[in-house]
Amino acid sequence: MFTRLKGIFSGMGINLQFFTSIPIKSEIPMNRFHLSYALRTFPLLGLLQGVIYASVLFVLLSFTPFSDVMTALCLWLILIFLSGGIHLDGLIDTSDAYFSYRDPERRLAIMQDPRVGAFGVLSVIVFLGVRFVILYELITMADVWTYVLVMLVPFFGKMLMGTYLQVLPTARSHGMAHFFKHGTSSSFWMVYGFYLIIIGILIGLLNFELLACYLILVSCMIVIGYIIAGRIKKHFDGISGDTLGASSEGMELVLWIVMWLLHSFAMV
Repeated sequence: MFTRLKGIFSGMGINLQFFTSIPIKSEIPMNRFHLSYALRTFPLLGLLQGVIYASVLFVLLSFTPFSDVMTALCLWLILIFLSGGIHLDGLIDTSDAYFSYRDPERRLAIMQDPRVGAFGVLSVIVFLGVRFVILYELITMADVWTYVLVMLVPFFGKMLMGTYLQVLPTARSHGMAHFFKHGTSSSFWMVYGFYLIIIGILIGLLNFELLACYLILVSCMIVIGYIIAGRIKKHFDGISGDTLGASSEGMELVLWIVMWLLHSFAMV
């Protein structure tokens, strides 16, 4: 039991160091044991981010005189700065490579180019613009259950990253994706399935009607995730750190939009 708890905390420490701007200065050995727990705790990292987002939103709506636009701006900035922009960088590089319409080998070379192309700039502008509008719309319709769904969006985004590392080949024999690929394990599906079941039970106990929204989000993650995986395999021959970051950001944006639709159709 102690070994597992140590593995969970070390895995979360690795994830916080790599995927957030939260300063974690402890040195954690990057061996297979710790990487396996890093992979297993990807969704927990997302849930932690979601709790931070929901807490910030609650404070802004309950204890400040901010308008809905200013509240949306603050939450929008938190989403960017908490991740340190690492996934947005992946989105930019992946967009440049994808819209080059070259073969997979050339696309991978473009992603390694430090220069930013026009498609990368356009993609991140559109992405951030759409996310701001969706966040603003959600805030104007927010109720107590909105906070629960806000927690789930990054949870699913990080779960998608972990799933891709488990099932998809890597495009390169080096880089972040190849590094974390060493953390794949036979218990992966059991752990991720456990997360989904436990959260589903908790949501059902809180509000049975909200369980339908949860199942819709899970279904969207599976269907959209499958489509994205097919595009990655076809156009990049596998995953890389950039495509993982872009996939996570893209999935989260889809889920933000789904949340907005659920609110619009009075399902929340």
